Amino acid sequence: SNLLWAQRRFLRLTVFLSTLTPKFYVALTGTSSLISGLIFIFEWWYFQKYGTSFIEQVSVSHLRPLIGGVENSPPVPGFSANNGENETNRQSLSECKVWRNPLNLFRGAEYSRYTWVTGKEPLTYYDMNLSAQDHQTFFTCDTDSLRPSDTVMQKAWRERNPQARIKAAYQALELNNDCATAYVLLAEEEATTIIDAEKYFKQALKAGETVYRKSQHCHPQNSQHEAQLRRDTNVLVYVKRRLAMCARKLGRIKEAVKIMRDLMKEFPLLSMLNIHENLLEALLELQAYADVQAVLAKYDDISLPKSAAICYTAALLKARAVSDRFSPETASRRGLSTAEINAVEAIHRAVEFNPHVPKYLLEMKSLILPPEHILKRGDSEAVAYAFFHLQHWKRIEGALNLLHCTWEGTFRMIPYPLEKGHLFYPYPSCTETADRELLPTFHDVSVYPQKELPFFIHFTAGLCSFSAMLAVLTHQFPELMVIFAKAVSIQPLG
Repeated sequence: SNLLWAQRRFLRLTVFLSTLTPKFYVALTGTSSLISGLIFIFEWWYFQKYGTSFIEQVSVSHLRPLIGGVENSPPVPGFSANNGENETNRQSLSECKVWRNPLNLFRGAEYSRYTWVTGKEPLTYYDMNLSAQDHQTFFTCDTDSLRPSDTVMQKAWRERNPQARIKAAYQALELNNDCATAYVLLAEEEATTIIDAEKYFKQALKAGETVYRKSQHCHPQNSQHEAQLRRDTNVLVYVKRRLAMCARKLGRIKEAVKIMRDLMKEFPLLSMLNIHENLLEALLELQAYADVQAVLAKYDDISLPKSAAICYTAALLKARAVSDRFSPETASRRGLSTAEINAVEAIHRAVEFNPHVPKYLLEMKSLILPPEHILKRGDSEAVAYAFFHLQHWKRIEGALNLLHCTWEGTFRMIPYPLEKGHLFYPYPSCTETADRELLPTFHDVSVYPQKELPFFIHFTAGLCSFSAMLAVLTHQFPELMVIFAKAVSIQPLG
């Protein structure tokens, strides 16, 4: 009976297939080609945006638990198998911390002018939101409620609308003409030139110094007084630093260097503000290389956090000693001298710390305005460094040629950068996600290490190509393809 039932079913299927026309097969193959093509396009877009396959992510997240699989996820920090892994996780988390860009531009005089000219927004909402949080931390304290002008400014720093912030700053000045933070806001956001910004900062400095002296001479040792003194110190340091940056941009470089040196001497505990990076850039502009080396000797220390500015400036100084005479052909014949080996090792060290920088210095990628915050070792830091330091590399004859010849050798030393580093901890895997938040959408974010295309992109591309080929063959040779389809369908049953 089972055999009879199978034979009847086979006859019905044969009759059904014999009634199908060539147009059906053309429509079938065309539709499958279209669907697989759309899936391929979506997979490609999703990979470019998020760095992973959508199908793979859904399978791992939702399907694997249903069929009893265990997700192979990385160890959670704090619960690793050994102390070494714990330390590595902690370091990765600290390296994914977002830092304020030490050389960030002025909103009104630089970022806004870019927007007026190009129609593009150079800053992301995430970046500006971080700046708003910084301003509230630096420029407000618990005692603001005691002074009406500071109360207004406390609300101003929370405003999202730039015009509302500027209006609030003017209201604060009406209440108190010596409100330093109001002048700071106007310098940053209303001033459309560096000269105008400098004028506002000079007013802020005058007001800030007066308030700072008063805070110093008040002796009540309570938490409110300490918070107010800390806030007044933050305002004074910020204003002096921005005045130094104004002087640097206006060509008064020696004046800028003096302000920065005095600031570092007066407030040595504020090294986390990275004022030395502003000083390094100004000294490079003066071509005061001995002074640059002296700054590096103090800050390029194993116990201090590294940055692209530190590592690449150290490499630049080493390259300067040999770059004007360096030739790849000569070096391959006679070998590298001790000075050349030192220069190449310094370049490898810098590239390991931030592998994104060389493409900007070698102008293999176009630069954009740097963001207000950067991620160390990420593309955002590379953009910020190259934006200000490309000119210093160009000034030293042969430096970029030496970089071009040697930088890619770094990757042979660290074939698995996410698992093991050479001179630094493994490269943090979180940089791409944070950089996409910090950098504008029109910028092509640099990704390291380059990710291989997921299996499902290859699969959908192959499926789309195969079904498209079948559709074309069916359209061109309908009778033959119908016979072939019937033979393929019936043969297994027979």
